[in-house]
Amino acid sequence: MKDIETLDSKIVYQNKWLTVREDKILRASGNEGIYGVVEKPDFAIIIPIEDDHVYLVEQYRYTIGERQIEFPQGAWEDKPDSSPLELAAGELREETGLRAGKMEYVGFQYLAYGFCNQGYHIFVASDLSQGEQDLDREEEDLKVIKMSLTDFKNKIIAGDIKDASSCNAFGLASLKGFLG
Repeated sequence: MKDIETLDSKIVYQNKWLTVREDKILRASGNEGIYGVVEKPDFAIIIPIEDDHVYLVEQYRYTIGERQIEFPQGAWEDKPDSSPLELAAGELREETGLRAGKMEYVGFQYLAYGFCNQGYHIFVASDLSQGEQDLDREEEDLKVIKMSLTDFKNKIIAGDIKDASSCNAFGLASLKGFLG
């Protein structure tokens, strides 16, 4: 027997961005329970770097009622079969207008696997050239910010940058030697 077996599953909410389901489960001990699961497509997060500076985006995050600074990131609900590289290049172009001559794959992480199946692919983008943004309607307030690596690190330490995916992507890329 698995650690946890699914006895029943029902969708309790669904829209084009996510599905919420409730699963009736059986634990190896014989105890039954429920598990709430949020299903979302994997996304890409991109660290655009140029001359010891990174490009970030700032946007209003409705769920917390604040503007936040983070690396460009996103998923394509309408193109679920896109490769992570295609998604990363597309999101970078859409949100910042940047095109990368070089995209390096850093790794894959899960966002919050305690309740959600979503993960993310991390890329470092370099050899950048500027083009036009192509923002989605949901991103109409998005601003692009160029920041030195030193300022970026200090903003993480000070708690000014709170996006866990951005902090994690930067940390993993640094540990793997992608950022010098």
